[in-house]
Amino acid sequence: MLSYAGGLVLVAALLHASWNAMLHANNDRSLSMAWMSIAIAVVATVVIFFTPAPAPAAWPYIAASGIVHILYNLALVRSYRTYDLAQAYPIARGSSPLFVTLGATLVAQETIGPLHVLGIAMISSGILAIALEGRKLSSSGAVAALLTGVTIAVYTVLDGMGVRLTHGDAIAYTAWMFLCYWVMPVLFIAKSGVGALWTPVRRAPRSIGISLIGGVVSLLAYGIVIWALQSGAMGAVSALRETSVVFAVLIGRLFLGEALTVRRSIACLVVAIGAFCLGL
Repeated sequence: MLSYAGGLVLVAALLHASWNAMLHANNDRSLSMAWMSIAIAVVATVVIFFTPAPAPAAWPYIAASGIVHILYNLALVRSYRTYDLAQAYPIARGSSPLFVTLGATLVAQETIGPLHVLGIAMISSGILAIALEGRKLSSSGAVAALLTGVTIAVYTVLDGMGVRLTHGDAIAYTAWMFLCYWVMPVLFIAKSGVGALWTPVRRAPRSIGISLIGGVVSLLAYGIVIWALQSGAMGAVSALRETSVVFAVLIGRLFLGEALTVRRSIACLVVAIGAFCLGL
C-alpha cells in the first residue's frame, strides 16, 4: 500500500488504542459505549447532510457492515466484563488481519505480494506474542477471541468492498454506515432505562465527556481505515490498523507505568518490521 495511506492508517491505529483505553478505563462500559455511540451517531448524522448519498450498489454493504458493527460492539463490552476475554481480546486483533486477507482473497479476488504476506504474518505474530505473554488462556476464551477476530474481519471486508463502489466518496460511506450506532443507546435504554443514561451526565460529567471524546476518536480512526481500504489491500490495511495493540503497550508503559518486558519489546520490534514490509 502507499506510504501516505500507510502512515494515516498508523495514525488510526494510535487513535484506536486511545479510544479502547478510554472504554476500558470506565467502570460502566455499557454506559461508556452508549455515550461513545451517541457521539459517533451525532457526527455521522450531521455529515450526511453535507455529503451526497452513496452509490446504490454500496447500500447492501453499508447495511450489512452496520449490523456486524453493532454485534461487535456488544461483544466488545461483554469481553471487557470477563477477565478471560479481556486477556483474549488482543488475540482477536492479532488474528483478524489473517482472516481479512483470507476473506479478501476468497470474496474480493484480491491478491498481495510475498513481502506483504510476510508483513501481515509478522504483525499478527507479534501481536499474538504480546497477548499470550505470561498468560494461560482457556479454550473457551481462545474460541471467543478467534470468533471476535472473524467478526472484525467480516466488517472490514464488507467495508473494503462497499467503499470501492462509492467512486471515491469514503466520507459519505463512513457517515451512513455509522448511523447504525444510534442502535446502541436505544439498546442501553431498553435494558437499563432513560435515567441510567442521563443521570451520570449530572453525577459524573467528566466520565461522560471522556466517552464522548472516545466516540469521536473512534469515528475518526475507522474513517481513516475505510478511506485507506479504497486503494490498499484489505489484509495490509487491517494489519497496520491492528498495530494499535502495540501502541496500547507503549501507552501503558509511558503513561500508566506498566512494565515493558524483553519479550514484549521483541514483539513490538517484530510488529514494526512487519509494518515496514507493508510500506514497501
